[in-house]
Amino acid sequence: MIIDAHAHIMTAVKGMTGRGPTRSLAWGKVRWGADIIQLLPPFSQATAFPAETLLAQMDWAGVDRAALLQGPFYGDANATVAAALQRWPDRFIGAFAPDPFVSAAQERFKQCVEGDGFRIVKFELTEATGLTGRYPDLRIDAPQFNWIFEAAARQGLVVTMDLGPVGGKAYQTAALAACADRYPDLQFVIAHLAQPPLRDPNNAELNKKWEEQIRLGLKPNIAFDLSALPAYARAYDEYPYRAAQGYIQRALRLIGAKKIMWGSDVPGLLTSGTYRQLLNYVRLHCEFSSAEDRAAVLGLNAQRIYWRCKTSGERAD
Repeated sequence: MIIDAHAHIMTAVKGMTGRGPTRSLAWGKVRWGADIIQLLPPFSQATAFPAETLLAQMDWAGVDRAALLQGPFYGDANATVAAALQRWPDRFIGAFAPDPFVSAAQERFKQCVEGDGFRIVKFELTEATGLTGRYPDLRIDAPQFNWIFEAAARQGLVVTMDLGPVGGKAYQTAALAACADRYPDLQFVIAHLAQPPLRDPNNAELNKKWEEQIRLGLKPNIAFDLSALPAYARAYDEYPYRAAQGYIQRALRLIGAKKIMWGSDVPGLLTSGTYRQLLNYVRLHCEFSSAEDRAAVLGLNAQRIYWRCKTSGERAD
């Protein structure tokens, strides 16, 4: 069983970030505020990545299932993700990305869970693409999050968080630890292996802060995904991404294999490697890990964490 614990689908990029709106252009390009970036390889005129494309990539690489996450950069894809869940319920589990500060947040939460069948609450908290870019004083242990955490715990959901780079405003290790202690029945997942300092790997202070966040995995209700690591290297890191492997090895040593899930972060990572390469650098090249540990990282952990929440059902209020 191989599961991609962090993937995205979209028919077009139409989001909003602290740097401004995001809009699809042609041939993989996206306008982001005043800038134009190459988000996807230029393999088609339409800058889109629908569920059918992801499924074809998964089948090509031998991936059985995927968690469809969302975030402000791509824009609201609730309808697209909900349609994918309906059409391929055996392949996908879905997330929605609520903004706890909007007036209709509770009504939207109810619709996403009860109407659309989403089982993951995704918070993109980074300054560049997430909530702290729009709300600079945001704290994840603030009262505005309490009702979401309480509802998620009551209904057996998973809360996935992108806390951004080490040292950023969203890198709130102590606050997340407090939330995990306050809601012991709620499963948290930290995306991108807590975003290790791959651009500044010799910075002792950044590495210390990264290890502090990784050690949150010693708590019973916190786990991590490995998505996007190849994109964080200081210089262009060719497959099989040795720098990323080094941080995976350190994380395995600190918290063990049962708290780590492989994820690709496609489609954005397809400018760093093919889908097969994003899988195979873990599947074939992390030789420091045992076959048992790789099986856990590549799928068994995601099956236990994400697919348990899919089948747990909603508990009564």
